[in-house]
Amino acid sequence: MLKNSSNILYDGTPRIMKKKQQTTSWGGVADWYSSYLETTEDSYQKQVILPNLLRILDSKSGMKVIDIACGQGFFSREFAAAGAEVVGADIAQALITQAKKLSGKTVQYYVAPADNLNFTKSGVFDAATIVLAIQNIKNIDGTFAEAKRVLKPGGKLVMVLMHPAFRIPGHSSWGFDEETKEQYRRVDSYLSAQKAELFVHPGKEGSAKTISYHRSLQDFSKSLCKAGFAITRLEEWISHKQSQKGPRQETEDRTRKEIPMFLMLECKST
Repeated sequence: MLKNSSNILYDGTPRIMKKKQQTTSWGGVADWYSSYLETTEDSYQKQVILPNLLRILDSKSGMKVIDIACGQGFFSREFAAAGAEVVGADIAQALITQAKKLSGKTVQYYVAPADNLNFTKSGVFDAATIVLAIQNIKNIDGTFAEAKRVLKPGGKLVMVLMHPAFRIPGHSSWGFDEETKEQYRRVDSYLSAQKAELFVHPGKEGSAKTISYHRSLQDFSKSLCKAGFAITRLEEWISHKQSQKGPRQETEDRTRKEIPMFLMLECKST
């Protein structure tokens, strides 16, 4: 629980919304997503992203963190457990309901779109995070502008996303060269911004869909600069998975270590 919430949050009266209430494709899969994160020990979230994120964020007692597009609060809870005072926000009421059930009073949660954090004052957080969510957000300019607004001068934004140079929905895939017996990553399109519908359970009839937006590295760089951020650290994180024994195991494991799955950007408010 935030110790000095009166210094951070408005007194229950939100600022006037600047635009119509938005919706998200993730609200309809809230139960599945929550169950997956809570019961899957071998997930990328637990094995790759969380330990690296805690290292980058370096939470200290009293550090104020806002987890933007927090989903069901998986990372929000971990930040709080590390000593930070945490606020989480997500556009999906269903995900925030799950977050509140799982977190108790350790984190304060609010229903709000990433580009209009209407519940909070300006310049009060030491750090902001956007974890595996920016690719699901249409208005990145507004999102980065809001992150800049709520951060203290010199505060940092830590963002983790599927690597946009190698993970382009509908335009990237794994291939295998029969002549060289090597696995490779095929990329058919990169610079063009794109919107795609993704099946939550590919191959399953009636599977729910979510919306994903692809942007290039320069798209992110330009938008962050426009909002008043400077990129101060960039890391590329690989999958922790290993292939089962077989004729392609060696090349699959090797390329998995060479082609990063996630991109981390640390950005300082200038």
